[in-house]
Amino acid sequence: MAAAPRRGVGPFAELASGWVPDEDLRRLQAYKLLAAYDNNQAGQLAAASGDETGLDRRELGDASKVIDSALGYLLGAEQTIVVPGAEQKDGVAPGAVRNAASAQARLRVWAERELLPFRMQQAERSAVRCGDAVYTLAWEPSKGRPVLRTVDAGFYFPEWTDEEVDAAEYPARVHLAWELPEDERRGLKARLRRITYELGPIGAASGPGRSQSGFPVREPVTGSDGDPVLTVGDTVDPVTGMIVRTYPWAPGRPSAVTCYLTDAEWLLDDLKAQHDIHNLPMHKARYRVRSDGEVLQALDLQIDFLPVIHLTNTIPDAGEHWGQPLIAKVMQVLDELSATDSDSAAASDTTGSPIIGLSGIRLPKDRTTGATLPLQVRGGTVWSLAEGGSMHTLDTSAQLAELRARTDHLLDRLAGNSRLTSSGLGTISPAAVPSGYALQLALGPLDSLVASMRLARAHKYSLLLRMVQRLYQAGRVEGWPEGETLPVRLAWGPHTPTDRAGVLNEVVKGYVAGVLSLETSVRMLAAAGYPIDDAVQEIERITARTSAAAAAA
Repeated sequence: MAAAPRRGVGPFAELASGWVPDEDLRRLQAYKLLAAYDNNQAGQLAAASGDETGLDRRELGDASKVIDSALGYLLGAEQTIVVPGAEQKDGVAPGAVRNAASAQARLRVWAERELLPFRMQQAERSAVRCGDAVYTLAWEPSKGRPVLRTVDAGFYFPEWTDEEVDAAEYPARVHLAWELPEDERRGLKARLRRITYELGPIGAASGPGRSQSGFPVREPVTGSDGDPVLTVGDTVDPVTGMIVRTYPWAPGRPSAVTCYLTDAEWLLDDLKAQHDIHNLPMHKARYRVRSDGEVLQALDLQIDFLPVIHLTNTIPDAGEHWGQPLIAKVMQVLDELSATDSDSAAASDTTGSPIIGLSGIRLPKDRTTGATLPLQVRGGTVWSLAEGGSMHTLDTSAQLAELRARTDHLLDRLAGNSRLTSSGLGTISPAAVPSGYALQLALGPLDSLVASMRLARAHKYSLLLRMVQRLYQAGRVEGWPEGETLPVRLAWGPHTPTDRAGVLNEVVKGYVAGVLSLETSVRMLAAAGYPIDDAVQEIERITARTSAAAAAA
């Protein structure tokens, strides 16, 4: 990590491309190092860096277990999309309740079709392991819905301005970039692909065309008089002279900003020392063409936001934008565990097959060559010793026991310093816990860890689901009317076993006493793990049965 990487040399050789900015190089190195720990390849990476003992390093999956355990606690039993107001409440207009319930139902259908839990597993594991994860959204006309994809955080390169000094700020331009290897069979050279989303002023309409060299480009659309033509729905502001557009989610508030998408490739041979991801030579670009024939060169997406979500595993410090991996502060413990496991393996070898010293014995010889044959220790072997002969063995069992005790000590440090706790990592027997209350106290650090990780993600998932609604509105899909986007959030399931009987008793007492509403009671039961798929339908069933029982009485 300390040495500057060089192209074609060392374990970080592929990261030393000239197009990678210096400020991103160390981040990409860290991602690769963290992936090596996760895949039990840190020793191989050390060997590639010049450590002669790296290949002897024993890695038994401790890093992967920590990451997977944290991921499981973060995601909880389930994730539910909730639109506030979808449940019937006193004092809320029926129309607002219907709109909220309809949006909630449609978002849940979208999540099921787009495999949202699966995508979250992909992205969140990257976030827990590397500290960062990236989602992208795109409108797919053939499917009639937004499609959700996860992107390797190592491909993500945002452009920040001096004003965007806080993690809550949103960049006006981001790049997704990676190298494409050479393909001799297809006659393709090594290339760089870059996808760019950027916000900019709305321009005149454009369409697919061809450059003088025959490559696809976008060309302005002109009318019969030769003047540029505006996109349908756009107008020119008479005061500012700028082209403005009214988006479905902001009726009555014309905007002069839109999002442009560019997807292009460059030959690596065309990139010089002064070129990086932020200033590639556009005259050397080869633009890609979408399935519907649209050339992806500054394509107007008809939205006023970047459909890219950057997740962080932790809440960044002031002025920072990147998250911190879960194992960042316990990597030294993982190294110590690996070293102790290597020493234990060596001690086990000498304990199971001890070193034996003999004196006063005639060594056997090969009858053909006369060479001395080595002695072998096998069951039933008998050695005849001369008078005064002796045999001694080297006993390393005490060292092996000490190494095993050290392993247990390091595991306790790993559980404590990562805040996953011994109970959370499963290294403590449930029988060793005296009571449920003691277990709850022991899991206190884990509760605070999960709460902090979920807080870092709460706004980002609300933003993602808000973008889904707006893409539906931009696509003019039936059932998504114009108007302000409804607030929506992602509700996480419990991360530890819940006392369902205790929650049920609490809900019954609170509802009967009148201190808990029916809506709150149903939500508490759903959060405790009771099989309530839809809180609205459950409330309607309870209300209908109560009314029927009252009428019968």
